[in-house]
Amino acid sequence: MTSTATTIDAAIEALAEGAVRWAATPLTDRRLLLQQVHDLTEQHAQDWVDIALGIKGLPKDSPLVGEEWVSGPYPVITGTGALIESLAALDAGRSPVDDFEITSAPGNRSAVHVLPHGIFDRLLLNGFTAEVWTKPDVDAETVRGRAGLGARAPHRAGGVGVVLGAGNIFSIPPLDLLYQLIADNRVVALKLNPITDPLLPVFERIFAPLIDRGFLRILTGGADVGTALVNHPDVASVHMTGSSNTHDAIVFGRGAEGAQRKAANTPLLTKPITSELGGVSPTIVIPGHWSEADLKFQAEHLATQRLHNNGYNCVASQVAIVSADWPQKQKFLAELRAAFERAPGRPAYYPGSESRVANARKEYPQAQRVGPNNDRTLVLGISPSKDEPALREEYFSPVFGVTELPGTGSEFLRAAVEVSNEQFIGTLGVNIIAHPKTLRQLGAALDEAIADLRYGTVAINAWTGVGYLTARASWGAFPGHTLDDVQSGIGVVHNALLIEDPERTVVRGPFRPAPRSITRGEFTLAPKPPWFVTNKTAATTGRLLAYFSAAPGWSKLPAIFASALRG
Repeated sequence: MTSTATTIDAAIEALAEGAVRWAATPLTDRRLLLQQVHDLTEQHAQDWVDIALGIKGLPKDSPLVGEEWVSGPYPVITGTGALIESLAALDAGRSPVDDFEITSAPGNRSAVHVLPHGIFDRLLLNGFTAEVWTKPDVDAETVRGRAGLGARAPHRAGGVGVVLGAGNIFSIPPLDLLYQLIADNRVVALKLNPITDPLLPVFERIFAPLIDRGFLRILTGGADVGTALVNHPDVASVHMTGSSNTHDAIVFGRGAEGAQRKAANTPLLTKPITSELGGVSPTIVIPGHWSEADLKFQAEHLATQRLHNNGYNCVASQVAIVSADWPQKQKFLAELRAAFERAPGRPAYYPGSESRVANARKEYPQAQRVGPNNDRTLVLGISPSKDEPALREEYFSPVFGVTELPGTGSEFLRAAVEVSNEQFIGTLGVNIIAHPKTLRQLGAALDEAIADLRYGTVAINAWTGVGYLTARASWGAFPGHTLDDVQSGIGVVHNALLIEDPERTVVRGPFRPAPRSITRGEFTLAPKPPWFVTNKTAATTGRLLAYFSAAPGWSKLPAIFASALRG
């Protein structure tokens, strides 16, 4: 037996024993374990970020350091905190959603209002909201009665699950393993993506309470280790984050034989598999009368949706849908190019990035080379058709396209919704940007559009990444995909309220940042968000937010507000 096989067998054997102990672990003790992970994440947050900067080649004095705070320790701290509250509710005989407003949503759905939750959310994320929508014909009573998932019956052992970790956003593997433990009652073998191997010592320190009890093992290695893990006879299920190509290789195999199995829907891997696989995310820009400041800010918004983490995000926007009849279209496109030009430069750390950029430029000879080193790509004039490479290939790099549709108002929105549903590959997230006056004029047509969009997260005047950062929101593809047509994946993660079968998350944000929002009648206090790639104090604000989320307190607010306003 090889050393790798011996290591894997030993890990799975230990986890199988741990699965029995986990099923015997009451909710009170599970909360204590999560609290330890929560506290250790705060304790080792700086080390986490320092290692992340080394992986991504970012200097410590760059404002882009804020990305690693906000997408690293911060969501793990908030996620464990939210799960602790849900387990406490269940342990007390209540539903995790008892303290949350539930209203009706279009299509006879229910909407659980998950953001803001508490006074600090209302202050720090003023103007942002998030709702988790159920599938049709689910009422509020049913939502309350079913919330809890596996934690409603913690004695039912879920066995051993394998989590194949992502290599782009470093909070993904921790959040995924926590969901397996709490929502599915499974102990976890986490296989790190080789990009994140340098984080192994930090993750081992943060998750020591789970590792020491035999509830978690973290493994490293290449594709051979992942293959051996998912096919191990004592593994009950698999969860992965990555591309649909990787998913298909795992489920059906590679090459011509794998393609034949996929066509016949006869998978090699027959155990349950859930996944988050990205796709091509659109941003619908509804025409209106915008000020010069509006044009600039929203251009930076789109640039952020693409350039955050240099485009290596599953939910990075890839194509903007704009109106060909918008009188301000040319001004907006000029601002968009300018925003791509002035965003801070950064290394292309993710493997294959340069080749994907080169491929996009080959497919679109008219592409504009932009950015500090001409390493970003802007493609105008894309046809709104699934035959277009930009609508069917996830470039996972700093490549952004623009397609145009005729019309204005509800006519344009209906057309954009149809194109987003029928022509784009993937269903993870879609963004809508519109002036507040335009949103009021749309009225019920906007609600219909949100309901009609077949995406796991819909964001209005916000980036769908806000949904990722909201612990109690669900995160994943729109439900209904199958192994042989997996699109953006199967199942959800995060979902700290443990809502059964959520359909989507709907995020809303302010069209303008403060103080301009206040003078223009929006009355929201949020300045330029810290995840904007053009935010000059994102590093400080992100660090302060992470430590605040670990131990909220009024005395910490002034420093956060001061840093955010300077951004």
